[in-house]
Amino acid sequence: MNIERITLREIRMPLLAPFETSFGLTTDRRMILLEVAGEGAAGWGEVTAGEGPFYNEESTETAWYVLQKFLVPELLRKPVRSAADASERWEPVRGHRMAKGGLEAALWDWEARLSGRSLSALLGGTRKEIPCGVSIGIQESVEKLLEKIRVEVAAGYQRVKIKIKPGWDLAVLERVREQFPSLRLMADANSAYTLADRAHLKLLDRFYLMMIEQPLAHDDLLDHARLQKDLETPVCLDESIRTLRHAEQAIELGACRIINIKLGRVGGFQTARQIHDCCRDANVPVWCGGMLESGIGRAHNIALATLPNFSLPGDVSASRRYWQQDVITPEVEVTPGGTIQVPEGDGFGYGLRLDRIEKLTVRKETFP
Repeated sequence: MNIERITLREIRMPLLAPFETSFGLTTDRRMILLEVAGEGAAGWGEVTAGEGPFYNEESTETAWYVLQKFLVPELLRKPVRSAADASERWEPVRGHRMAKGGLEAALWDWEARLSGRSLSALLGGTRKEIPCGVSIGIQESVEKLLEKIRVEVAAGYQRVKIKIKPGWDLAVLERVREQFPSLRLMADANSAYTLADRAHLKLLDRFYLMMIEQPLAHDDLLDHARLQKDLETPVCLDESIRTLRHAEQAIELGACRIINIKLGRVGGFQTARQIHDCCRDANVPVWCGGMLESGIGRAHNIALATLPNFSLPGDVSASRRYWQQDVITPEVEVTPGGTIQVPEGDGFGYGLRLDRIEKLTVRKETFP
């Protein structure tokens, strides 16, 4: 696989509505797109880092620097055998998994297009459609939240995730359960609590949640294991699982019963597949998390979620929930039954709106 050029682009896209979590409020997304070209084809990837280092240590700015100075030059130093082998090149660079994951995703898309296969087939995916859930941020009022849930339920989504934090949890969930007693519901805390809140979090059991996601510190496994022993509600780990070894340790400790796999957080498809297989062998279900991606990142999530152990609805929703106009065509759509049909074309299966990408681009650099 001979790479002829790699192009970095930063694009900026305004969200249709602000998205609030315990980390803060997001109104616009700064995203890095990567294009890897050679041998008559091009593959695309997306760096899913946030604008600031709040979800993890990375940001749009740090990802650009690491790609520009280290990851891209190393990749261009000699031909790559396959996308699956690429991550070995970057092992000397500690962390920066979202930067690595965006570049690796572009390689996987490129390899799939070179071989005339869909990305999901290249990954070993088996699903022809994937179940979808939706994530709803913290709202200005409970009434506003309930209205948003009604809209998403009417749109067919198979489960709803709401963000929680101290002061926006028990009373909110009680109102939601009153209005939607049979809704598949989960709560995402984004590390907003500590083990000192154990008795408070135990009160969530009465709401029959599918799971509570990442209630404690982003780098913790031991306290999550202690908490899970006290809860009937399954704990799902997100930020704590960045490597295969983290997943193995979490399962061994009993720190969770479910794992969220985010492509960028774990550094790309190769590690994501390893974590998927580890969880499958341990009978721990997984699902695909989202990071407010453009259609390019969303298409990669769809391909990842075709692997067989992605048995729970993920945060892979329709383009129109977030963007006035996406950068892919056709845009991602959700069926009335709350699923997304997996595209069958080469690569990630969607076309690119190159004119829109160029219009949204605020900086660009091509290597070599």
